[in-house]
This record gives sequence, C-alpha cells and structure tokens, in this order.
Amino acid sequence: MLLHPKAKVRVAGQEVTFCCKASGTPVPKKYYWYHNGTMLERKVHRYGSRLTLRGLALEQTGTYHCKASTEAGAIKSAPAQLTVLAQGQQSCKPEPEPSLVELPSECPQDATGSRYYNVGRCPPAPCAGGPGERSGCGAEAGRCCGVRRMEMREIPCAGSLLPVKVVAECGCGPCAQPRVLVQGRVTAADTGEPLRFGQIFLGGRKVGFTGYKGSFTIEVPPDTQRLVVRFVDRQQRFVDAVKVLPFNRRGGAVYQDVKMLRKKEPVELDGNRSNAIPLGEASGREPVGELVLPAGAFLRPSGEVFKGTVKASVTFLDPRDFATASAASSDLSFVNAEGEIVPLRTYGMFAVDFREGESGAALQTGPVEVRMDAGQVWMPEHLQKMKLWSLNPETGLWEEEGVLRPAGGSRGKREERTFLVGNLEIRERRLFNLDVPEDRRCFVKVRAYSNEKFNPYEQLEGVVISLINLEPQPGYPANPRAWGRFDSVVTGPNGACLPAFCDSQRPDAYSAYITATLGGEELEAVASSPKLNPNAVGVSQPYLGKLGYRRLDHDDPNLKKTAFQINMAKPDPNNVDETNGPIYPYRSLEECEEAPVSANHLRFYRVEVDKYEYNVVPFKESDLTSWTGDYLSWWPNPQEFRACFIKVQIEGPQEYMVRSRNVGGSHPRTRGQLYGLRDTRSVRDMLLENISGACVEFKCSGMLFDQSLVDRTLVSIIPQGSCQRTAVNGLLREYLNRHPPVAENNHTAAFTMLAPVDPLGHNYGIYTVTDQNPRLAKEIAIGRCFDGTSDGFSREMKADTGTAVTFTCQERPAGRESFFQRLLTAPAEA
Repeated sequence: MLLHPKAKVRVAGQEVTFCCKASGTPVPKKYYWYHNGTMLERKVHRYGSRLTLRGLALEQTGTYHCKASTEAGAIKSAPAQLTVLAQGQQSCKPEPEPSLVELPSECPQDATGSRYYNVGRCPPAPCAGGPGERSGCGAEAGRCCGVRRMEMREIPCAGSLLPVKVVAECGCGPCAQPRVLVQGRVTAADTGEPLRFGQIFLGGRKVGFTGYKGSFTIEVPPDTQRLVVRFVDRQQRFVDAVKVLPFNRRGGAVYQDVKMLRKKEPVELDGNRSNAIPLGEASGREPVGELVLPAGAFLRPSGEVFKGTVKASVTFLDPRDFATASAASSDLSFVNAEGEIVPLRTYGMFAVDFREGESGAALQTGPVEVRMDAGQVWMPEHLQKMKLWSLNPETGLWEEEGVLRPAGGSRGKREERTFLVGNLEIRERRLFNLDVPEDRRCFVKVRAYSNEKFNPYEQLEGVVISLINLEPQPGYPANPRAWGRFDSVVTGPNGACLPAFCDSQRPDAYSAYITATLGGEELEAVASSPKLNPNAVGVSQPYLGKLGYRRLDHDDPNLKKTAFQINMAKPDPNNVDETNGPIYPYRSLEECEEAPVSANHLRFYRVEVDKYEYNVVPFKESDLTSWTGDYLSWWPNPQEFRACFIKVQIEGPQEYMVRSRNVGGSHPRTRGQLYGLRDTRSVRDMLLENISGACVEFKCSGMLFDQSLVDRTLVSIIPQGSCQRTAVNGLLREYLNRHPPVAENNHTAAFTMLAPVDPLGHNYGIYTVTDQNPRLAKEIAIGRCFDGTSDGFSREMKADTGTAVTFTCQERPAGRESFFQRLLTAPAEA
C-alpha cells in the first residue's frame, strides 16, 4: 500500500475525499472502501482509489479504510478517522486542557501538598477544513489546534517571584510539521563490530550509507505506515538485515540498535552429487532440519546446470537461542487473503549464498528439498500449519513458498524420525523461514514514566517498547526454550499497545519478555522481589498472579533490572478481574489504545539521578508538537535541538546538587529574564577519593525563535553546600576573555559566564550536541561529558577529565547557610 487515507475533520454539509493507492504484480485496479468495517456500495458512491462523500451527516463519523485486490491477493490500508461536527460545534475549544509542571523545590506546596502548577495545553487535534478548502489527494498541511495566546504569571518562591508562562487561549492554526527520524547503530550480533559504510535501502531505493562507527539517520517519508529498511554489507560478511523500524509519528528521533547476522563460512560441495546441509546444529543441539540439494541442482542465471565445485554458505538463525532474537529480520508478518497484515511464529530462518568455486559468480538452484524435524515442534497444533516462506526485502513481508507435509525419513544410522518436507527453488538472494500463522493473539498495554512516582502527567513519549514472545518448555514455564516472534512499538501520550501471542486455556502456553529504551538508554522495570507490589507494577490481583510477573533479577540480583516476563494469559470475558487490562483481546485494539491511565497496565520508568528541569515556557520534550514560539523558550528551534552541558568537578566528602540558572544575557527582549533552571546531583568518581563530577545542562547561546538576533545566555553555576570555586579551565577563561562582554565572577561560591556561541569541546569542559530529538541530543552530550571526551560515551563519571570549573566543598558549620541556600531564601541579597 503506497498511499493510505488520512484523518479528516469536517462540518456537517461539507464534503471529504479519501485516497489510497496500492502497487503489485499485476497492478491492482479493484478498490473497495469500508466504513467502520462495512463495505460501501460501489454503485452508490462511485469510487475507485478515491472515495468522495458529499453533504456529510453526523452519522458518517467513524473509520474508513480501503482494500485493493487482484487475482494474486489483496492488501488493506490503515484506517483513517473522519470526525463530522455539527454546525457551530468547535473542533478546538478555546479553554486549554490541564497540564501540570513541577515547580522548584524551594517553592511552597499548595493546600493538597503538591508542588505542581497548571500551565495548560492545547491538544494538537486536527481542525475542521474551511468550506473553500480543496479536497484532494495531495499533501495537505492542514490546520490543527494550538496555542493562540500565552500569559506570564509569577509564583512566590523563597522570597522571590518565579516567572512562568501559561496557555491562556487555544485556537486553530497551521499544523506543526516536525521531522520524523530514526537513528541508531548497526553492529554485528556476535562481536559488536560496526557495519562501516554499509548501504541503506528504503524499499528498492538506496538512501545512504552507515558511518564509520555504524551510525545512521533516516528521515521517514511522509505517509509512511511501515518503515522497511534494508542494511547491506558491501563486503558480504553479513546477511542482509531487513528491519521494520518503529518511529514516532509526532516527530523527533527514535533510536535503534540494529544487529546483523554474520554469514557462516562457506563449505565446498560437488555440484554433481546430492548434498545435505543441516539447519541449526550449533551448540550441540539436534538440527531443526536440513536443506537437501539433489545432483545437478545448481544453475547459472542463464539456466545452464553447473557441475563444478560450489562454495555454499547457509546461515541459520535458531530461535532456540534467545540471543538471536535481536538479529532476526522483519517483524514476522504476512498478508492474508483478506489483505490484513497478520503475524507468524518462527521455527527458524535461513539465508543461502551459493557461488562458483573458481569465479565466485552467484548461482541459483532448481527444485531443492527442505526437511524439518517434527520432533522440534513442541506445539502439536503447529504441525498441520507449518509452511515455508521467503522474505520480500522491499515490503518486509513474508511470502508463502510452499507447505511442509509430514513424511518419514532417517538420518544415517539414527532412529526413524518424522519430517515435514517442502520444496522451493532459489532464484534470488532471499531469507527463508519455517513458520506457522498463529491466530491466538492479544495486545499488551505498557506505559513509560519519567520517574518512579508514576504520575499520569509524567509519562514519556517516544520510548521504544519491545516484546519477544517466548514458548516455555513443557513442565518448565519459567525457563523458556525458544522465542517465536518479536514486536516494537513507540509510546505515545497514552502509552503503547504491543501485539503478542496468547492462550485462553493455558496461561503459560506463551510468555512475553518486554524491554524499553529511550535514546539507547534502557528504562527500569518495576521490581518483583522480595515482595510483589501490585500498586507499583500497575496490575491488580488476582490477574497479576495469573500473569506471573517477574523482573529479570527476580532470582539473581546480579542480573539487569531492565526487563520483565509475564505469562500471556488471554483475559476471560466472564471474569470481571480480567476485563480492565493489561492484556486485551486482539479485536479490542481501540479499547487498549484509549484505556485510561487508571486501567491496569505494565510499567517502565527512568532512573533519575536527582535531576530537575524547569522551563519558564513549558515544553514536553517527548512531544515536539507542544513547542511554543516565544522569546523565553529554552529550545528556540523545533526542527533542531542543541544541548549544552558544562562539566563541574567537586572536591568534597559527599555528592552535591549543582544548579544552573539561565537568564537572557545580551538580547534586548530577554536580558535579565529567566529561561529556566537545571538541578543535577554530582556523581562520585569511583577511582578518586572524595571527588565527584556533575554534568549540568545550560541554555545554549544562539538565535532566539525569531532568528534575528543572538543571545549570549548568562549562566550561573551554583553548587549546594559550603563550596568555594578553586579553579577554572584555562582555555575556557581565555575564550571568554576574548569574546566580551565578560560576566562578573565576584562571588567565589559560584561560576558565571556569558555562554559561548561556538560549540567548543572537552578541552574547554563544554559539551554541545545538535540533534532533531532533544532527549537524544542530551543523552549523547551527557555520555561525552561523563567520559570527558568530544566523541566518546560513558556512564561512569571521570571527574578529573575534561572539566570546566572546580569547586572545593566542606561540611559547613552548624547554623551557617550555604550560598546555594541563601540564593533560595534571599536571591536579591545573594
């Protein structure tokens, strides 16, 4: 499906046009349109690939999708929502919705004991098209609900007034068009070796190369529903990796670690003789099956039989090895007869590469036999459904090659065994698969939070949630023997719903292994030991007991805390305890996606090292559509985010909070006005006694949102405690002196500078990273700052490397306030 219908909002009486377009061989010419799953009559609506509805009525609200079909098959589009408003009904209410931000710790709590303040927000919902709006199939910028007017408020905090801008009125305006990106690294699954300068394909089109360290950035084309990317090693050391990568439709970048499977070393075969190559014999296991090549099976592209020496490389990806899941290609899906994309459960994938022994020219094959050991299929119901598939590298979908049928057989002197046997011809370099369609499906609701408080308004968007389906060995449900499929979904404002296999008869027939990452950083799962807390996990009893929730470190505290496993127990519709999530029947996707935060769900959270951020102009970094153009915006450009950090070394017996206070320094519209605050606790250097370091964010100097004048941000770095500034990086001091004006540094308990406009680097103790995703820019900058280099990355603090300023802190005498405390209680005097 090349073009999918888009969501529209119209007023009753207007008209709307939906469009779709499919490709295939032969070219699809028959299109069918559906409203809420019911096919619309072609004679009444006279549609083809376009559907036009005139004189809209309220009852025509709902979802619309198309289906294209030929004699070769069918494909469905993604559904599009049509909202029909009554005359006079507003699609964008002027009153903003509630949106809470946390105030600094020195601000007083309200009557309920909360330090959160309502700054309001405008939901980025589409607005109704005007009566004269052209209704076609081209790219529509559209109009969306957004901020029309903001007001400045002042909140009394510790003897001073804290400025904050709140949304006063919402209205319709042009929709934000944030860039949608996927970034990451491509490395070998076995050694971690980067794929240097590998080719990147979208569909059949080459779009670029990976970098020296295997890094890549892909801009997602508009209207993309499935992002299918193929990575090719030009040196042919790895099997081509075809990945269906998740992305955030609301904009920004999602980070992905892509693993490639190393090709097996070739063996020499005699083309005149029959040959058998085992599939999955590694690690002392019985092979899953074998590839049988009869004499004369090898062909040149011209069709001539090749009878010489053949170099044959057959690489098998064995799902009995859990570590192989990350290297598997595609998302294990195929298109059924109804045109729906539905899942497969794999028993193994293999890639073949046959070449002439002397010239190295590629060879094809005539009919060859694939034999699968039926004893390796632990679910008896799968024996009747096993098929042979090949992967289409452009669509990322598996296409049926043939059925595997039971047949007797033996392996040399071993006992007689039952095999499933199928045939195929290898005409092009594709990945093949031993799979069964599986219709026992559910959805799992997962949310990610910014901390362990699990506040509904502190959910994280743009987190990649990954689920691997595991098949437990009979009798040992806690010890899975194989993985069956995997899926990844990006969290939105209401979490994520992940598809997974499930079973209503046996709760442990399938289990799921779930992880979460944000910008390459793993989020933590809720603990399951020493005592399971249903309120923390997010699922009430007794359903939680049936799911058997276990974090990875449940039995071994040395294991990581970043994954959990559950039984995929399909909910019983007659049991009220199982009708409120976190597992939903497959037909209840909408219920899962729209479930309130009070409903059962599974949780991940970000481990914060005592970190706090405050922006005068509120902005949710995980939702780029929440950006507001304002002179006091921390990020002046929603298309490009520049993160700046300064490294502070602290000599003292403990870890200390360090604050950066950021105000306008040179721009006439913002001079002296607060942009925001950042608090970070220093991290101890494990190799140095009584030394810690802090990587503190500050607002970068540069153009403000109107792109007319540069502002040199006035940054003050203040550690909490009885601290004295004892050293400043010589190169940084020299740079600041050469780029006036120079900020006064007349208080030894702080460091103040007019932030540099240039990106500088670790030699100055300043770390700057620009990216289309603010969180990713900050993560990369923090990693470099911890490492003390301009291109490295570390999670261990190296406090004496690449620092900008050093403070010496002591335990202060009783009754004496630190400068940090005086700044909080009497900022004007301080």
